[in-house]
Amino acid sequence: MYWSQLRTILWLRWRLTRNQWSRGGRLNVIITVIVTALMCIIGAIGGLAGLLVGLFALDEVSPGIILGVWDGTIGAFLILWVVGIVSEIQRSEAIDISKMLHLPVSMRGIFVVNYVASHVTASIIVFVPWMLGLSIGLATGRGWDMLWMLPLSLGFIFMITAWTYHLRGWLITLMQNPRRYRAIVGGITLVFIFLSQLPNLLMNATHDHGRPHARQVQPETRREPPIERYGKPESSPTLLWLHRTVPVLWVGNGAMHLAGGSVWPAALGLVGSLGLAGLGLGRAYRSTRRFYEGRSIKTKTRRKKERAVATRRTLLEWTLPGVPNEAAALALAFFRSMTRATEVKMAMAASLLWLVVFGGMFVVRHSGPSSAGAQPFAATAAVVLPFFGMAQLLLNHFGFDRAGFRALVLSPVPRWEILLGKNLALLPFAMGIGSILLLVAKLALDIPWLIVLAACLQFGTAFLLLSMLGNFISPLLPCRISPGSPRPTKLPTSTTLLLMLCHMSFSVALTPLFLTPVAGWLVSTAGWLPAAPTNLLVSAVELALMATLYLLSLPHLGRLLQRREKKILQVVTQEVE
Repeated sequence: MYWSQLRTILWLRWRLTRNQWSRGGRLNVIITVIVTALMCIIGAIGGLAGLLVGLFALDEVSPGIILGVWDGTIGAFLILWVVGIVSEIQRSEAIDISKMLHLPVSMRGIFVVNYVASHVTASIIVFVPWMLGLSIGLATGRGWDMLWMLPLSLGFIFMITAWTYHLRGWLITLMQNPRRYRAIVGGITLVFIFLSQLPNLLMNATHDHGRPHARQVQPETRREPPIERYGKPESSPTLLWLHRTVPVLWVGNGAMHLAGGSVWPAALGLVGSLGLAGLGLGRAYRSTRRFYEGRSIKTKTRRKKERAVATRRTLLEWTLPGVPNEAAALALAFFRSMTRATEVKMAMAASLLWLVVFGGMFVVRHSGPSSAGAQPFAATAAVVLPFFGMAQLLLNHFGFDRAGFRALVLSPVPRWEILLGKNLALLPFAMGIGSILLLVAKLALDIPWLIVLAACLQFGTAFLLLSMLGNFISPLLPCRISPGSPRPTKLPTSTTLLLMLCHMSFSVALTPLFLTPVAGWLVSTAGWLPAAPTNLLVSAVELALMATLYLLSLPHLGRLLQRREKKILQVVTQEVE
């Protein structure tokens, strides 16, 4: 690629970015500039902090402590990288190669530009200045051999980003089958969530939680001999073997041996990191080239055997008692659409995974009967927790519809019935997760059935309350959800901040539900009535009031939707550049 071509492409990318900023308004530009400046300041502070730590805090410590510092740095970087890797593998390219195929531009040059642009992430901005500053500080304080840490740490970053870019290119190749692509992205998300919580779950499963042992033997303590500043580092053979063989530990291994006076482990780690990075980047380029040249691997399609299917009543032909026919039809259609949407499946599966992880920890920690005063609060918390995993669905009714929202705009159905249908479509998901969690709490804490019945009424109150909140926020702050991902597309910064405030108010809106167990506790403390009947009575009154408010709010919120539907249509159907 010639320099003039590269300059033209970068200018085009800059113009597209400016167009996005101009559509967001001046406030969006100001907030974006402030966030960018803050990230640069954080990077500069991290670099200065690393320099000072390496120069003054680590100049006289043992090689083992140097190993721990670098392992901690690499571990923190990998945690932040893994947290953002799902968004990274779904992020659009800086330059769309498919739109450049008709131009006399080298694909290799565009590939390199896109790969370099993929380094603009929060984890790299935060940790790379720290690594560079720490390396320079160690070189100044301990000796110039520590300068090997500069290329070694950069080689580690090169290796991680190259294989991540290869993973994203592989997923783009799989995107020929959108359903398989979305399933893989969802599976990766769930695997990361499970792996991040697996150590916590195992620790809770193996911990004794205060249970006494038959015999406890105090281990004999022994003073360890002091470790010299320079010399052979003293560590377990297994730990040293892991640092020699696991690529992500090569940085710490090199730092430890450099502190001990040996340069070769750092040099070998640098060569290995660069080799693995080159291998990953080469595979990424070859897979990208095969994809755009039409040489991707095609899977064989199996012909399904035809069989006679008995005529039966479909889901969309059902009727819902007490619900208008139009609203019932919309609710069933919305429910069927959500059961087929991969992004909704990902959100529900993530909620179930959190339920399994934290429910298992809760059962291990609190198995057995609990105090009578804590049982109503535990039951209320059990019916409230599932809604936090459904916040995206409850507060953004139309983001998953995308182009299908046109059918709602053109339909003659009253707008309040559309909102009612959206709310009813979410009810089975919330009931399924909430009932499982309430049953787990019942079995783990031996909660009386009267409190469980009160919790069921509180679930209805919470659902109606959050439905009203979602019916109000969805028309005012619509955002398009990316296909195959539960995250929204690029939004103006002001809209993003408002959505963050709405999600923060989500927990505040659920506060009135805990008034029922508080009322039961106060009445039982005063000696008037037991806590469980009071909890049930107050829950029934609260549900009746919330149902009345919900029915009264539907016409007004329907008129709000009618006034805002053109703006919603523009937002949820617009493809982002």
